[in-house]
Amino acid sequence: DYDLCEEWGHLYPVPREDLINLHREHLLHLLEMGDTEKALQLLQRIEDPGICLAISEQSLDQHLNLAASHFLADYLTAHFFTNLTTARRNEIQALYMGSKASKISVLLTLPELSRVNYFHLSSRPLLMLEQLLMNMKVDWVAVAVHVLHQLLAGQEVGFTVDDIDSLLSKYAEKALNFPFALKEKRS
Repeated sequence: DYDLCEEWGHLYPVPREDLINLHREHLLHLLEMGDTEKALQLLQRIEDPGICLAISEQSLDQHLNLAASHFLADYLTAHFFTNLTTARRNEIQALYMGSKASKISVLLTLPELSRVNYFHLSSRPLLMLEQLLMNMKVDWVAVAVHVLHQLLAGQEVGFTVDDIDSLLSKYAEKALNFPFALKEKRS
C-alpha cells in the first residue's frame, strides 16, 4: 500500500504534510521490520531534502528500537549535519553513541531480558553508565566505557572522556565510603 500511495503522490499533487506523514509511516514500518536497506532506498528516493530531513527527525523522535534509532541517527549525521542546530546535533550524536555503546555492550554482556531496562537511556550514555553503576553492573559498565572511549575520539557530543572518568571516580569513591565506624571489642 505504501508503494501505491507513493506512486499516487508522483501523479497527483499531495500536500507536503500528507507526503511527510506517508513517508514517515512507510519508513517506520520498514525499520520496525528491520529492513534498513529498503529504508535507505526510501530516503534516497525522496527528492526534497527538507521533506527527507523532516521525515528522518520525526521518525527518530518516535523512540524506536535500538537498531532503528542507530540507523536514523547515523543517517541524519551523515546527510544533514549542517542543517541541524548545535543542540539537536549533540542530541543526535549522543543518541548515536549511546545506541552504538548500548548495541555493543548488549551484544557482549547484557542478557536479552535486560535490554528493555536500559533502552530509554540510549540517547544519554552518561546516565546509562550511572544507572548501570547504581545497579552494580560493573562488567557491563567496563564494556560500555571501552566502547565510548573509542567512539569519543575526535567527536563533539556534549560530553567528554573526562566526564566519563569523573563519573567513574565519583562511584568508586562512594563504593569505598563506609557510613559507620567499626566498634572496638571490649574485654
